[in-house]
Amino acid sequence: MQLQVIQKKIYEIRGQKVMLDFDLALLYEVETRVLKQAVRRNLDIFPDD
Repeated sequence: MQLQVIQKKIYEIRGQKVMLDFDLALLYEVETRVLKQAVRRNLDIFPDD
């Protein structure tokens, strides 16, 4: 994926920069459910915000 395409998928919501789960899954070339499963299994490495 080109840098410009990725930058267009970063949104600012309430002052926070975010990417949607399906865009991240596309970036990492995995299914959305697999990405969410990996996040759930590794919650301790993500900030609490």
